[in-house]
Amino acid sequence: MALSSALFSGISGLTTLGNAMQIIGNNIANVNTVGFKGSTFSFQDLLSQSISTLSGTSQVGRGTALGDIYSSFDQGSFESTANSTDLAIGGEGFFVLREENNDNLYYSRAGNFRFNKDGYLVNPEGYIVQGWRLDENGEDIGSVTNILLSSFTSRPQQTDHVQAIVNLDSDGSDNTSGSDDALASLWVTNGASLSENAYEYQTTLKVYDSLGSTHDITLYFDKADTSYAYEFIVTCNPSEDNRTGVSGNNWAGLLARGLIHFNSGSGVINDLELWQINPATGASVPQGVPGDLSDGYFTFAPAFIPGNSMSIELDFGSRYDGSSWVNSSLSTTQFARASTTTFQSANGYGAGDLQGVNVDVDGIITGTYSNGQLIPLYRVALAKFQNVQGLSKEGSNLFRQTRESGAAITNKPGTNGLGSIAPNALEQSNVDIANEFVRMITTQRGFQANSKIITVTDQMLAELINLKR
Repeated sequence: MALSSALFSGISGLTTLGNAMQIIGNNIANVNTVGFKGSTFSFQDLLSQSISTLSGTSQVGRGTALGDIYSSFDQGSFESTANSTDLAIGGEGFFVLREENNDNLYYSRAGNFRFNKDGYLVNPEGYIVQGWRLDENGEDIGSVTNILLSSFTSRPQQTDHVQAIVNLDSDGSDNTSGSDDALASLWVTNGASLSENAYEYQTTLKVYDSLGSTHDITLYFDKADTSYAYEFIVTCNPSEDNRTGVSGNNWAGLLARGLIHFNSGSGVINDLELWQINPATGASVPQGVPGDLSDGYFTFAPAFIPGNSMSIELDFGSRYDGSSWVNSSLSTTQFARASTTTFQSANGYGAGDLQGVNVDVDGIITGTYSNGQLIPLYRVALAKFQNVQGLSKEGSNLFRQTRESGAAITNKPGTNGLGSIAPNALEQSNVDIANEFVRMITTQRGFQANSKIITVTDQMLAELINLKR
């Protein structure tokens, strides 16, 4: 009985060590697999058999078995790539993936993602990456959903603010002597135009309408009769002026007129005045202070598209705070040097085509468009589990939730203990090949020793049989 038990003990050792070698071999085979988490194992003895000895009852072991096989979720090293949708997780968490055409969710550390022909962000097996859709301010919309590029065009945005920072020569000439609305009167007299000797300085800005078309807004400046002041008019191309009632009259293109009052000692803005021009009658409609100011700025109202009047803030670098005009560090001045434009800008943009996407450490996927816009599109979702050892391995670097793992806790990268996203990078296998080779050697020697148990036991059985000749 004891000899046959020794045989089975040896067999248990061979079986167990053979399974251990399979685990080691799987680790080594996946040493270059993206996001792979190596497995390790432990042995335990089997239930012992009680036998009688001279000193009483004692126990003899019956062999060995695998006690547990568990994955190591230690961080793998990062490999940099040239693909912006290659993502790695620095810290805890898993990417959330959904199987196409059903609601089965899987979890993975492998972030080698691509956009497929339908616009879905997928892994190599076609599982769809999950995340939150974002609004234009980068805020989450709704619950976790498929990451899908459904629109490849950036809508145009019409201009609502222009800034013109100029220096107007304090020694400049009053080319239109008379009242402080002489420039506006001369524009009407000359049939919606001004000659070069009719003003001191002019600057032109480009603005966008609601369809994304561009239009020129030209500001003309001339020394005013009022001390330490410049008059100005705001104009557009008369042929593009589609304000109601403007057709066929000389006020076409004349949008507004105004005065800039400067401090006599410092040359900075003291006060601003602006009148919008009624396109039907040419009457000047004053914008009082603090009357019709928008965010502290006067506005003018072109209409490049019939029936679509715009409201554009005019910023000379000075803003009305409710009691006085406050100049910013960069503002319009009246110094004794040639009139020039220091800075000018206008917001708004035309339509644009998607040129690429980028991902930041917070998992926000941003679209880069040909019109220069960077628009937040989605935020990649991450999930973690109370017991990662309870996850079920499904192959293809995928894990599935089980009762032992607990429910997935999904949140934004960098929150609730979740790691951050490393774009243009892939997490490599965490298998330590040197350690695997050492375990391979010890497993091989253990297997050899157990095989000797069987061969020696076989020789002993042969001797026992030979007792009867």
